[in-house]
Parts: sequence; structure tokens; C-alpha cells
Amino acid sequence: MSTDLPESSQSYPNQLLIIPPSTSLWLRLVLILASVLLVLGIFTPMLTLTKFILFQNSFSIYSGVVELLDNQQFILFFIVSGFSIVLPVIKISLLFRILSLKKSTGIKMNRYLLLMHDYGRWAMLDVMVVAVLIVTVKLGAIASIQVHYGLYVFGAAVMLIMLVTHQVVKLTQTSH
Repeated sequence: MSTDLPESSQSYPNQLLIIPPSTSLWLRLVLILASVLLVLGIFTPMLTLTKFILFQNSFSIYSGVVELLDNQQFILFFIVSGFSIVLPVIKISLLFRILSLKKSTGIKMNRYLLLMHDYGRWAMLDVMVVAVLIVTVKLGAIASIQVHYGLYVFGAAVMLIMLVTHQVVKLTQTSH
């Protein structure tokens, strides 16, 4: 018997289990905190680049995305804004929806959960790119970089979203 689902999703049941209300409340509170941190992380400065001691540029994810758009770097604009802004917002929305369920749902919501869980592996891509950028710039003799709290806030948001996703997957799949 063959199915159209990927091999990793064949172990998932057709029905999601309902998460107990007390656990769901706790996870929603963590998700609210992650949402606030994500917004702060997107708009607050992550780093300041100083060239020749005279020129300074501070960057946030938002200002970087706007700069990419202004410079007509459309492919990079879609990649960075997609992974750093759009997908995390979609993921948070789906997690809130799953945590608000009052009854079991069908395979469609289960596929969304699987997709979210698989996407979670790529969620740290932005943090890794920023880290590589920092190392690269620090190696240059003509520029230095100062890291700001926006990087840590964004990283904390990503980690909290990953934690909630892991817990939701674990709790909705445990007794099958």
C-alpha cells in the first residue's frame, strides 16, 4: 500500500490530539512572548558597521530588507524577508491555531504541523548568516562591527518558536 505523503510524514496520524488546556495556555503565553521578541528583533538594530572610524551604518532586519528592495536586489529581498519575516509570522499563526483547537482535526492540519516542524530546521538560517557576516567583517582591517541587542532578541524569538513547535509536535503525536 503506497501513500502520497513523504516518508517522514507517514508516521503521523490522521488526527491531531488535543493539547490539554493548561499546557496549551502555557505554550500560548510562550508564543506571545516569542511574537513580541520577533517584532522587536525585526525592527531593532542588530549591528553597526564602522568603516575607517568615520562612517557608521546600523542595520536591523527591516532596514536591511528595505535596503535590498531599494537597491533592486529582488532575489535577496524575497529570500531574507521570506525566511526572516513572513515564514516566522505564518508559523506563529499556525501554532496559535493548533493551540486553540477544541477538537481533533483531520490530516490537513497535520500536514501543516509537519511542514512547520520541517521548516523549523531552517529557522536558524538568518542567525547563521548574520554570524558569518560578523566573522567576515571582523576579519577586515578597514571595518569593525558592533553587535546590538536586536540580534539576541531575534535569536531568542527563533529559539522560543522552535521550542513551542517541538512541544506541539510532541504533545499532538504522543499517544499514536
